[in-house]
Amino acid sequence: MSSAALLKNRSKQIHVKGSAPFELDCNKESLAGAVSQRACVFCGSRVVLYPIADALHLVHGPIGCAVYTWDIRGALSSGPELHRLSFSTDLQEIDVIFGGEKKLAKALDELIDLHKPKAAFVYSTCIVGLIGDDLEAVCKKASKEKGIPVLPVQSEGFKGNKRAGYEAACNAMSRLVGTGDTSGISKYSINILGDFNLAGEIWLIREYFERIGVQPVANITGDGRVADIQRCHGAALNVVQCSGATMDLANMLEKNYGIPSLRVSYFGIEDMAEALYAVARHFGDPEMLDKARQLVKEEIQELMPELAKYKKALSGKKAAIYVGGAFKAFSLVKAFRLIGMDVVMVGSQTGTKEDYIELEEVTDEGTIIVDDSNPLELSSFLKEKDVDLFVGGVKERPIAYKLGVAFCDHNHERKEMLAGFKGMINFAREVYGSVMSPVWQFVPRRKEEK
Repeated sequence: MSSAALLKNRSKQIHVKGSAPFELDCNKESLAGAVSQRACVFCGSRVVLYPIADALHLVHGPIGCAVYTWDIRGALSSGPELHRLSFSTDLQEIDVIFGGEKKLAKALDELIDLHKPKAAFVYSTCIVGLIGDDLEAVCKKASKEKGIPVLPVQSEGFKGNKRAGYEAACNAMSRLVGTGDTSGISKYSINILGDFNLAGEIWLIREYFERIGVQPVANITGDGRVADIQRCHGAALNVVQCSGATMDLANMLEKNYGIPSLRVSYFGIEDMAEALYAVARHFGDPEMLDKARQLVKEEIQELMPELAKYKKALSGKKAAIYVGGAFKAFSLVKAFRLIGMDVVMVGSQTGTKEDYIELEEVTDEGTIIVDDSNPLELSSFLKEKDVDLFVGGVKERPIAYKLGVAFCDHNHERKEMLAGFKGMINFAREVYGSVMSPVWQFVPRRKEEK
């Protein structure tokens, strides 16, 4: 494949299904100079913890780090919106020389008194790791003085990429777990991990579970509350989406409290239905399973007629997928099949070997599978496969538009609900509106075809 030759040292991270026995390198450091689409460790921790709406989020570092991650998720709250503010200690040159601990302590003192948060997360950035500020000591002192949990998030950038940030976020949250009252929790109860309430999706997911008789205890972290995380150890089951982001916390809950986990996805009809069925099967309640079947039947009956119209228009069109977590890619492949589109390229920033094996199984012959790609490669893949739609995040959007390719935002900045049965309709509408727009007949690559 010509595209793989663009960066020879990355050739083992690119595979074309059917061209050779499947073998893909992944879960490794990005190649220096490759301009990876990945984000940093701090960003990884920030995106996970950000939706906890009644906590204070303080970035200990230069102002640019706070600006980069300000309001980075379309994470909605049903109550407090303290998370929407982006506080920073704004470290300057003099702080680098003499240390920033006093500045951090003063910032915590002022912000906690002013905003009365239920907890505070303090994020260390690259420069903090370099100058050696004792984040743990400052947070411990502030917690004792203010009477709330003040939690260090050790997210310096020297440990890898945003996957390490996920681990740092889970480590911080684990300090809250087990400190709350678990009374009133049903034996049919779950924690919803890895949904960040983009466009209000977790409200829809909670409604589905409640309709089949399941009690959600904690949202981790969409529309999250500190008190719910403190009592989440009382739930009977962890339901984990975006497993790369929150699986470390789920593993801790299983090890320390014996709570089993299920990996699920809420994107697309098949996976949304299976998520409900899997939870019902876990609890072994026939009535719950019947309710799940009835819910799925009602929702599908409502959306299928409209989906059929989109499928007629979109059949044979080609899609490329590049997302942060590989779990999204599985569901997107199935969702595109449902509306008649062919997936010709799929990849992720943080996929594991198991993820890519599963992707290889669900994709068609000739599909490019790629790990930790970069703009040069992605541009080449889109042109090589002559795709009609590219699904990605904010960093992938310019690549698509420069090439004259329709784009669908499936990342954390989006404002459109794409999860659940309702989300499938929204997704199909957006894909149809983007792919079938008459504007694409005027882009250079289409004019050349004529």
